[in-house]
Amino acid sequence: MIAIGIDPGKSGGLVIIDSEEKTCSMHKCPQTTGEMASILRMAQVEAWMNNVKILAAIEKVHAFPTDARNSAFKFGMNYGMWLGIIGSLGIPLVDVTPQKWMKDYAPLPKEKQERKKKIKQIAIEVFSAVYETENKTITYAVSDAALIALWCLKRSDNDE
Repeated sequence: MIAIGIDPGKSGGLVIIDSEEKTCSMHKCPQTTGEMASILRMAQVEAWMNNVKILAAIEKVHAFPTDARNSAFKFGMNYGMWLGIIGSLGIPLVDVTPQKWMKDYAPLPKEKQERKKKIKQIAIEVFSAVYETENKTITYAVSDAALIALWCLKRSDNDE
């Protein structure tokens, strides 16, 4: 199984877990749609070559009324680019709310900075114990995506 977790914000990231090989690759959000597509295409090819299932999960988020129009527009564009690329590649996709994937790690702090620290800490603990990673450093940029990918993997295991 190849599970893909996407935190769609510009400061977010993408994590691809290969549960058969116990490996993962972690990427800060690529700057261009070409780079986004290239990373996903490589995962798709790997799934095809190894004859394993592939599933992507993207965090279903929205802009807040307090967000500046410009940042809300950029956020929506990034989310839309991910959806378009995933759709064009035919990769099965699940939208998951932050509340749903975070439930596996509850209780988490309410305050955003503290919650981000805790999520990063959890990702470091899980991934250092289980997966070989391309880059050994789990940053704030990829920590949400890493736990979304794990949520995706667990969801797939439960579906079978």
